[in-house]
Amino acid sequence: MKRKIIPLLLIFTIALTACGSKQDNIKDSEVRCTVATEESAPEELEKHSNTFFDVFDTVIDFAAYTESEEEYNKYYDLVKSEFERLHKLYTHFDDYEGINNIKTINDNAGIEPVKVDKDLFDLIKFSKDLTENYSDKTDMAFGPVLDVWHKYREDGLKNPDSAKVPTMEELEKAKEHIDINKVILNEEDSTVFLEEKGMSLDLGATSKGFASQIVMDKVKEAGCKYAILSAGGNIIALDRPMIEGRDIWAIGVQDPDIDGEEDKEPIEVIRGNNISVVTSGDYQRFYTVDGKRYAHIINPDTLQPADKFKSVTIIAKDSGIADYLSTTLFILDQEEGQKLLEKFDGAEAMWVYKDGTTKETEGFIEYTKN
Repeated sequence: MKRKIIPLLLIFTIALTACGSKQDNIKDSEVRCTVATEESAPEELEKHSNTFFDVFDTVIDFAAYTESEEEYNKYYDLVKSEFERLHKLYTHFDDYEGINNIKTINDNAGIEPVKVDKDLFDLIKFSKDLTENYSDKTDMAFGPVLDVWHKYREDGLKNPDSAKVPTMEELEKAKEHIDINKVILNEEDSTVFLEEKGMSLDLGATSKGFASQIVMDKVKEAGCKYAILSAGGNIIALDRPMIEGRDIWAIGVQDPDIDGEEDKEPIEVIRGNNISVVTSGDYQRFYTVDGKRYAHIINPDTLQPADKFKSVTIIAKDSGIADYLSTTLFILDQEEGQKLLEKFDGAEAMWVYKDGTTKETEGFIEYTKN
């Protein structure tokens, strides 16, 4: 799981609100949720929005059109309680009494299998299947290398004048403990076992999207029809009521060249319902050494931060898939990413290159025309 994630700025037309996030770097931008205010909901529906923090180390904003505030609060309470529950399951940083989470699994590497909750087992199985069947560029067993980079990044953010990067010797040594085949899943017993001491899981490429999908599926099952969720930049939009001739959500994607310009116009606006939008970029979670920026997404081939793009935005029906694809396509060449994307029905992408130019799939462009 990503720690202290600073989400991509996304704009969606719901209720007038602004929300902030905890930050790795004081130069990082805040999450801002702004809207067109000229529209009003049908008389029988009311617009409601609320925000909470400290799950998945980011800001969660949930908005919905409901018949009453009481109805909205029922859905909001469900969103909050589910994210709090899943955060405790998916973290690899903290222990929680009575809960076996990713940290528990990592602590028992080479010792014994750990019995886990179904929602954690399903996330691990989902992530393992993606690595084995599609691309190993976001291998959940890559934890040992990511842990090294995390330590240096945290130290560099606390003490910028003495910031350093890991040596290749350190990274190669950590790489020796990476083997997805030694992540043993027993579905019947709901156990997870890392066969070798020194192994560790990191599910930052999928956990927030996977959790967001679980939450919004439950909200929908509870009866909520018109809603949108922003989980640190991971957006899930359900339906939207017809308001003055428009019944689709508008989701703006932050220009990665924001450089402190918090009011800068989005680079693109996506319009659609029943979709997930997720972006990975190099401009939010990073630290600087000798004037060079080191981002948090690491290429497993080079053991260095991926540097082909400024950002990659994915549109997909499932938020877990969108989360996985945004990270994987950020590492792959555009041509390789395009081939991988085509294996996921309905998934679309926009790449933003280092020079600011963009490449969009035809399906992505269609979402920007409405």
